[in-house]
Amino acid sequence: MLNVSQQSTALADVNYLVVGLGVSGYSVAAYLLECGYRCRIQDTRDIPPYLGQLKAGFEAVDFYPGALAAELTNWADVIVVSPGLSVRQPEIEAAAERGKTVLGDVELFARLVDKPVIAITGSNGKSTVTTLVGAMIERDRNKVAVGGNIGTAALDLLAEKPDYYVLELSSYQLETTTSLRPRVAAVLNLCEDHLDRYADYDEYIQAKLGIYRNAVTCVSNLDDSLTRHDVDDVCFSLDPSSAAEFRLVENDGYALAHRDEAWIKVNELKISGRHNWANCLAAMAIANVLDISRAAIVGALRDFAGIPHRSQWVAEIDGVEWINDSKATNVGAAKASIEGRERPVILIAGGQSKGADMSVMTDTIRDRVKLVLLLGQDAPRLQQAWRGASDIELVPDMRAAVRRAQQAAVNGDCVLLAPACASFDMYEKFEQRGEDFMQRVRELAND
Repeated sequence: MLNVSQQSTALADVNYLVVGLGVSGYSVAAYLLECGYRCRIQDTRDIPPYLGQLKAGFEAVDFYPGALAAELTNWADVIVVSPGLSVRQPEIEAAAERGKTVLGDVELFARLVDKPVIAITGSNGKSTVTTLVGAMIERDRNKVAVGGNIGTAALDLLAEKPDYYVLELSSYQLETTTSLRPRVAAVLNLCEDHLDRYADYDEYIQAKLGIYRNAVTCVSNLDDSLTRHDVDDVCFSLDPSSAAEFRLVENDGYALAHRDEAWIKVNELKISGRHNWANCLAAMAIANVLDISRAAIVGALRDFAGIPHRSQWVAEIDGVEWINDSKATNVGAAKASIEGRERPVILIAGGQSKGADMSVMTDTIRDRVKLVLLLGQDAPRLQQAWRGASDIELVPDMRAAVRRAQQAAVNGDCVLLAPACASFDMYEKFEQRGEDFMQRVRELAND
């Protein structure tokens, strides 16, 4: 946590209302209270997760449970909205119309930061790329702080006083951020997601592309035209014939290359799948812009074993591979996960589909999946979208899905949890869903 002497004149001493006391809300409230600013906190829950921690750290915590009342928004000059809450809720929109400033925690961070920021977004792969870039920078003997939408909240990173900040940013965070000036900004890929919160796909795309605003250098995916900023972008591509600066090349097998020079063969990586090759190329491009040494970049790539619940190898039982990709919470991530497998796939999917068009996965299901096992709230919707593409069965829970997959799998198959949906209908978060899957697989191994 920052010492009060570090507070910046970039934040005026006005009335702050923090809406939502989750991870980022707690970070904002703690920072403002430590600086001695006037701050009230509102959450619809009577006892949100971080309330006790906040009260333990500060004598006077002005907390208001229940619905967001006009009395609070009228009092506030600045309303700091947690990324999990929509700025389109009527109370927030009405406050903005009355001239109140509405922003998020990353905007506060942007007004305070004084070292280079690397900002990374995309529908899929952003946690992997953010973590990899952080490892590359650190390996080159720099101090780096990694966080944002992954791990540590942005404001809390300021206390680390690093040489570089590497931030994973969600579309929700980008909606309320205007002052960030990234040294490098990257959009990795785009596919339908969060359509339960946005008016349409284009609105979601525009929120993501906001990361390029004020950036010194933009990194984009030459294979995904929606990510492009302009002709000066530093690009990466999985197409060996492309003109991308960082691309896949054929060199006694595939390798990741800078222009025509192969830096590392893909069989030297600990993470697998073409989607992960693209993630590695993106990280290479970003780190190279920062003048991180080739040795540090390649060393970090060679050592990186992946992140839990993201194409995570769980076990091989009787010749069947079990993979936990619970973080594949949208159609693009699930599609890439399936296409990244070298074995025939038995797919476990389902949950809350967030209004996405599931039919975009139909061809992949038809070509790569021998059996689909669906569970959760929108299982019937997925079944309808993929009807005829593969054998499809509905199962009541994860235990049943794993047991049925074991019955159907033969030596050489891959059982893949890639839900293409959010987890909140059955689990508190995607990590809990992944842990449930892994526990059920371990039960098989112990039978």
